[in-house]
Amino acid sequence: MATIEPGDIDESVPPSGEGCEECMATGGWWLHLRRCATCGHVGCCDNSPSQHASRHQEATDHPIIRSFEPGEEWFYDYLS
Repeated sequence: MATIEPGDIDESVPPSGEGCEECMATGGWWLHLRRCATCGHVGCCDNSPSQHASRHQEATDHPIIRSFEPGEEWFYDYLS
């Protein structure tokens, strides 16, 4: 099992936007948003049609996401 490394969570990095970066560019839609804890990429959740947050993780190996929904502060580790 992989471990969380220094730099996997960087709260100083701003979010990439106010919505799913890829859905906004293509006219798609989402249910819930997730923010990459490493680089700030905002993508849609796995219940959304395009699942951009998971696709971002697969492409970058950034292991941690945080909810980007108002009032939610949880994190998720793709490696666990």
